[in-house]
Amino acid sequence: MSASSATPLWPRRDSAHLLVSGTAMAGLEQQLFASGLPVEALMEKAALAISRRLLERHRPQLERQGALVLVGPGHNGGDGLVVARELHLAGLAVRIWCPFERLKPLTETHLRHALWLGISRLADPPDPGEAPIWIDALLGINQSRAAGERLEVLLAERQRRQPNRLVAIDVPTGLCADTGRLTGAVAARAGCTYSVGLLKTGLIQDSALAWVGELERLELGLPAALLQALPHSQPLGLGTADLARAPWPQADRAAGKYERGRLLLVAGSERYRGAAHLALAGARASGCGSVRAALPAALAEQLWQLFPEVVLAGSPGETEGELAPLAQLTRQHLERVDGLLVGPGLGAGRDAAGGPDIWELLQGFPGLLVLDADGLNQLALTQAGRQESGVHRWLQGRGGATWLTPHAAEFQRLFPELAAAPPLEAAAVAAQASGATVLLKGARSVVAAADGRRWQLLDAEPRVARAGLGDVLAGYAAGLGARGLAAHGQVDPGLLALAALAHAEAGRRAAHEGDCSPGAVAQRLNGICRTELALGRE
Repeated sequence: MSASSATPLWPRRDSAHLLVSGTAMAGLEQQLFASGLPVEALMEKAALAISRRLLERHRPQLERQGALVLVGPGHNGGDGLVVARELHLAGLAVRIWCPFERLKPLTETHLRHALWLGISRLADPPDPGEAPIWIDALLGINQSRAAGERLEVLLAERQRRQPNRLVAIDVPTGLCADTGRLTGAVAARAGCTYSVGLLKTGLIQDSALAWVGELERLELGLPAALLQALPHSQPLGLGTADLARAPWPQADRAAGKYERGRLLLVAGSERYRGAAHLALAGARASGCGSVRAALPAALAEQLWQLFPEVVLAGSPGETEGELAPLAQLTRQHLERVDGLLVGPGLGAGRDAAGGPDIWELLQGFPGLLVLDADGLNQLALTQAGRQESGVHRWLQGRGGATWLTPHAAEFQRLFPELAAAPPLEAAAVAAQASGATVLLKGARSVVAAADGRRWQLLDAEPRVARAGLGDVLAGYAAGLGARGLAAHGQVDPGLLALAALAHAEAGRRAAHEGDCSPGAVAQRLNGICRTELALGRE
């Protein structure tokens, strides 16, 4: 399966968006060397970019307290020595410490020159409580083994005594650049990390956030042709600026409400009443033209007071309101519907699952099906034990597009064989095996499509990690997907990545304004929708 030719490329496959493993980055560098670019030239280019940024951003601190460069045996250590040279030539107090006896030839050459310049080299390990900024150039992007007890103890003590007063070149020592997991017991805890050329996938994983600190990519000027040759499945990072260029669904200017997306939301229970309201708030913010809801009777009776524009999918008398919302569904409910959201607040018991006939109905639904929260749990519950890979088989048999929006625990119930895999890999394998588009939620959520495309959010706002935000996201994503299907006759997986990005940006704005509640995030999504509509008129 491949992306539709009518689907705009979003975001651009350029150095600002491509995410690579350490191995992939090394492969790009080898292509440059094979073309005739000297290794020395690339090292000089990268290290000068780091030096310039250090002087721009940290000069007052460097002038007051100086710097200590921790030098490793490879080319990361060589980068660090060029940085030490440039800081020294800028008139700053710089020292170097190299705990390795054997160095690569180019790194050895830079060390010899640094010593000739008069830069002081420590013979013994540095005092972790000293004031100078530490610049970590020890192991770089290809580290896979633990740094060793000696270095780990030193780095841990540095953080204890001088918190966040360390700058990492490319990747903190002790952290895998591919997965974001520790290679040993501890890693260097950086106040900021400068990733040269392209962002390394490990640096934006949830497991890495505490070690990486503030992450900044430094431009290396890699040739566009080199980047375009990376595979179609190369993940792309998404940031706030990408909202302005996003492929928002564009309906015909004369389109009526039913041509701007028709969504049916199946949500809520006596125990989880608020989930339905939050999902409806997200759906309202999506700009979807028509929203209907199948709700418990207690919620349905009061719906008009909060969401007067939402139409009930049958009255309690017609749909046996004492039944759970999922059990109320009939084939008639799914007629003339572009998108169907099932899950927020349904409850986890078997009485909420709706029975095999309901899941047969959902499997045959030709529109977009979004399964969230208890919808995912019910799918895992009803398909478990029926046959090997029951969830996979059910999803593969779907009559239309399917979006799954699990957090880590829900994902593990659906795909237990992928529980230990890194998020980018786990989501990709699940999407390809099931045919669904998977949004694996986290601080830096991942979206993977069955055609191999992958996206990951680059920004995290920890203050909005609150109950109820997933319900808002589910409603918003389902509404946006319904709009896409109505406008274009198909729903591109990139719309789920766009929904995740818009939701994250709404959370960032809400946190900045001091209200991180799910309702506040839904309101900020309304603002993003207004901006998107304005862009569509330009």
